[in-house]
Amino acid sequence: MKYAVRLAIAATLLVSTAAFAQNNEGTIKKDSYRFVIIPKVVHPWFDKVNNGAKQAAKAIEEQTGSKITIDYSAPQQADVVQQNQILESSIATHPDGIAIDLLDAAGNRASLEEAVGQNIPVTVFDSVAPADMNLTSIGNDFCEQAEIAAHRLVELLKEEGEVAIMMGVPSAPNHKIRADCHQKVFSQYPKIKVVATGIDNDDIEQAQKQAAAIMQAHPNLKGWVASDASGPIGIGQAIKEAGKTGQVTLVGMDDLPEMLQMIRDGVADSTSSTKPEMQGYWAVITMWQKATGAATPKYIDTGIAVLNKDNIPK
Repeated sequence: MKYAVRLAIAATLLVSTAAFAQNNEGTIKKDSYRFVIIPKVVHPWFDKVNNGAKQAAKAIEEQTGSKITIDYSAPQQADVVQQNQILESSIATHPDGIAIDLLDAAGNRASLEEAVGQNIPVTVFDSVAPADMNLTSIGNDFCEQAEIAAHRLVELLKEEGEVAIMMGVPSAPNHKIRADCHQKVFSQYPKIKVVATGIDNDDIEQAQKQAAAIMQAHPNLKGWVASDASGPIGIGQAIKEAGKTGQVTLVGMDDLPEMLQMIRDGVADSTSSTKPEMQGYWAVITMWQKATGAATPKYIDTGIAVLNKDNIPK
């Protein structure tokens, strides 16, 4: 009998606690918050993410009066060991939230689990979170983004010719999805042949070297697509250096200034772009929401922009 009474009391307490948490969702308030942003690598695309994060911090400060600090810490190279070292060092400081762009979902997993185990809110941006982890992810439909670029290249080549794909960082979930979806589109056209793939590890210089070597090995190459922001810039540089502007067609990825200039100069036709500032903005908003006790969505889609000569600034 006493056991049954204890069970009933425990059940009542659990219900009461759950009801309290539900009723007070999003009402926990602090005078200050500190959020950590960890990108894949030092890179101008992630500078845009950081700009968006700062915009969100300013908005929260002005709306709530709470002080928001953004700690932006990037690996010097796209190396999962370096990224995990930064992640683990950040966990040790117990921030109010961590946002990370995964270099390797499997390789990052133990550190992610450690953060979650210490009740630190974690948001994944520019990537997809491991399916069995309850993390909010912010990005866009990476496959659709690749399909837009690949279909545009096929259209420009009139459905025939040799093409190549720059892979980015092959272990990074978003780059892998894009590379796979490029391949799937090209496989639909019997006269389109993928003759080479390059790996640039999100580095413009590496992309230029890879693209130059591939074009030298395949003199009949007609077109390129890329899976990261560095790829098309390096490819474009290689096309110009080889004197193949107008002979080799490039459909790019993302909207860095160098990418847009290549469209203006006729080196690239167009680009399908993510929205890095928006990803940084919502990364901070979701970390702040979690820190206040609010639930956040599983996924936030920031959309895709298709940019060409007709809609980019002159």
